[in-house]
Parts: sequence; structure tokens; C-alpha cells
Amino acid sequence: MPTDVATFIQQTPLVDTHEHLRYEHAYLEERPDILLQLFQNYVSADLRVAGASQDAVDKLLDQTNPDLAARFAPVQEAWEAAQHTGYGEAVRIIARELYGIEELTPETLAAAQDKNVALVQPGERLRLLREEANLDHVQTDAKTLGVKSDPSGPDFFFYDISWVDFCSGRPNHEEIAHYTGLEVTDLFSLRQVMETIFESYASLAIAVKSQHAYNRTLRWQERSDAEAAKALDTYLRNGEEIDEATRLCLGDWCWARGVELCIEHDLPQKLHTGYYAGHSRMPVDRIRSGHLTPLLAKYPDARFVLMHIAYPYTEELIALAKHYPNVYADLCWAWSINPYSATEFVRRFLHAAPANKIFLFGGDTGYPGAALAYARQARAWFTTALQAEISDGLLTEDQAIALARRLMQDNQYACFRVEEKKTLLRGAHPASG
Repeated sequence: MPTDVATFIQQTPLVDTHEHLRYEHAYLEERPDILLQLFQNYVSADLRVAGASQDAVDKLLDQTNPDLAARFAPVQEAWEAAQHTGYGEAVRIIARELYGIEELTPETLAAAQDKNVALVQPGERLRLLREEANLDHVQTDAKTLGVKSDPSGPDFFFYDISWVDFCSGRPNHEEIAHYTGLEVTDLFSLRQVMETIFESYASLAIAVKSQHAYNRTLRWQERSDAEAAKALDTYLRNGEEIDEATRLCLGDWCWARGVELCIEHDLPQKLHTGYYAGHSRMPVDRIRSGHLTPLLAKYPDARFVLMHIAYPYTEELIALAKHYPNVYADLCWAWSINPYSATEFVRRFLHAAPANKIFLFGGDTGYPGAALAYARQARAWFTTALQAEISDGLLTEDQAIALARRLMQDNQYACFRVEEKKTLLRGAHPASG
């Protein structure tokens, strides 16, 4: 029989702090088939690591070929090896919840394909996320400088301003021109571009996001205007063909200006820390959240959301959240990377750092069915964590329920000013109320 805390976790709408969901029109135009719904996510990396060839994975995800059995068969052995990973568990949840499949085989996939038609209808994306996944709202990184409201659910879908190209030391001229109508010619105009982006989009945005840990170190150091101007001049003359030192100098300067604008416009800054998506390319020295300490100390008035529990450097992140008032730890993606580590992270965090400094969930996915599965996964493992705390006599059930409410909703509402943003968007779209 479910306990009170388990029931509360299942029934309480969950804030989703991080996705890469396609817009409604893009999702409907793509019309992903059952194999894309199941495997076009992080599990493809586990398939490669388990021995599937890149060609086999590419064919698995090629929906121009209607022969589902022929696409699945070459990865079936790798799938059997990967099905119990966190990524694999999420795939099995998608299969069971959306298609009624208990075991993935060429035969069960072919038999369930017709059920996929209902998943790619107008409004179904929102229904799956709000009603089936029981999400309060979704925060999406669409990887763009500009933010617009989503007419398919304007007070449900929120978007981040992407700062990744700036932090990487490679301002995107075409995107800048598209969203601001301005051109970067010198440091003054670059600063003007950044200010214009915030003036235009900060009110609609839920946060500012950067995942530059994929292409540079998280180490940050303060750079003078003179140093940045020289680096920018080199970049404007040579484009991507600049050395790493120049790119880091420009990136650090742009990063700092973004933090200052976040403070001015009262937006948190989300930063990818820890594990890389994909496989075979993770220089681990880049990804430690501890590299951020000079930035955290420089800007005590900023709110830094450090994502993915910095896996595998989880203890380091707990120490940062305990020490720095401006640091929040986000379990987005972590439940599927390694659910046991995420479970232990929650328990260790609660006994080390204040409970208002942690966010429970973000799926980090592209399709609504995957977000639903990752939310179910997070709820199940989070229940395990709190039940263990109760069993060990460390929490009462009432205390566990209060903590669940904090981690699932309250902390995010406070940090991201969610109610204020919802009110603003409801005013812009009265019919969505």
C-alpha cells in the first residue's frame, strides 16, 4: 500500500526546470515514429557504448525507413545490455506508458506503431506534459538568444535566453542580427547587443542558460575591457580560427557581462556542470563545478543554478551549495544519468545544505513522451530516497512531505519568480488563464 509521502510525490505537480522540447509546430511537422519516440534521446549513447555501431544507431533513428524490425534488429543486442541503465529505464517507461509494451522486440514495436498516431496530434504535447506527466510547467532551452511565448501553452512553456555562444567566446553574428538588428564591430557594440537582448526578452525569459562546458573549461577569470577588446578584434578578423587563450578571454568577459545583466533583470543563470551527453569525448577537467568559485565569489547577488548535480563530482556541488548563498543545485537529467547517484545526492544534500537550495527535476529531453518518462523515473527514485530517510529514523513522514513540496515546487517558484512570470504571460494571452 502506498505511503502518504509516496502518494504526495505522485499527486503533486512537478516543476520541470530543464528541457529541449521542440515547439508544437516543429513536433507536429516532424511526426516522430515509435522508434524516435523511444530512442531519440540519451539512450543512443548507451547503445554505442554497449557495442552497437554508429551506422546501426543512425539506421535505428532513420524514420524514412518504415521497416521498424529491420531498424531495431541491429541494436537489439546492445539494447539488452543497456536496458537497465538510467537511460534504458526511461525507455522502458516510455514503452510501457505510451505504447503498452513490456518487452521491446521487433514484433512488439511493429504492433504498437499505430498507437503513435495519437501522440502527434495538436494539443497532445501539452496534454502529455501537463496531465499525464503532471508537470506544473516546463522550462526549455531552445538554444536561441530570443525568447517568445508559446501559443500552445503560454503560461506552461517557459524559455531560457541562451548565453552559450557568448560564454564560448564566439558571438554568433547572424543570430545577433536576427534578434537585435545590431552588428558587433567593437566592444562597445558588443555590450550594446547584450543589453538589447535583455531589454527585449528578459521579461518573458525564465532564466539565462549556458552549456559552454561542452566546448571550454568552466574555469573563469576576470578580464579587463582592454583585454576583451583585443580578443574581440582578433575574433572579428579571424572568426573561429582563433587560439584558445583568445577565445577564453572573450568568453570570460561576455560571461561576466551576462551575469551582471542577470542581476539587473532579476534572472537566474543556469550553467551546465558535470557529465556530457553523447560518448567518447568528455575531458573531465573541464566539467567540475568547483571551477566556478571565482565567479560565485565575484557576484554574490547573482543566482547560479548548477545543473545535473555536476555528476560525477556530486560532493563538490553539495559543498558549493552549502557554502555559497547564491548557488542552487539542480537534479535535471541526473535521475536518468545515474538514478542511484541522484538518490544518494538528495539524501546527502538534505543533511549538508539548506533544503531551499535544491531543485528536483528536469528531463532535458526533446519529446514530450520522454519528458513524461523521466518525470515518472524521478518521482519513483525520489520516493525511494525519502522512504529511506523515514526508515532510518531521520525524517518523520510529515517532514518528508514538507521537503517533497519544497524540492518539487516551492524552491523553483521562489528562485525563478514563477508566479510573476505566469501572471505576465496570462495577461498577454487571457484565453490561457
